[in-house]
Amino acid sequence: MPRIPPALPLLLDTHVWIWLMNGDREAFSNRCLKAIESAAYEGRLHVSPMAVWEIGMLVAKKRIRLGMDCLVWVQNALAVPGTHLCPLSPEIAVDSTRLPGNFHGDPADRLLVATARIMRLTLVTQDEKILRYGEKGFVKAVPVNH
Repeated sequence: MPRIPPALPLLLDTHVWIWLMNGDREAFSNRCLKAIESAAYEGRLHVSPMAVWEIGMLVAKKRIRLGMDCLVWVQNALAVPGTHLCPLSPEIAVDSTRLPGNFHGDPADRLLVATARIMRLTLVTQDEKILRYGEKGFVKAVPVNH
């Protein structure tokens, strides 16, 4: 099982960001929580604009409830010290359409993976498709329970 190397910048998958911000600590191994906390402390914690979009969609479809207005939740979550919103650059957008290997067609996942690849971030996720893609060496990805 891959480990999160020390001092590596991290990108949180949408569900991981939600779990973290909502205090669902039981979803994480102690090692993963420590790596995320260290990344935040050192300014190495990243979130994709696609995660913001996905959260908005999940709220709009009533698949999740945040306990406050969605935009307020996102603003609060992005204000956590050490957290950075990644750009959605032309390089990331184009890379998402040209991912090597056989990756599925979900545009949000494709943009998350492309963000990790272009920005050289390790994607923290529990998404089995992304983890399998990472095992093939196309993206650095680690599970939350490692």
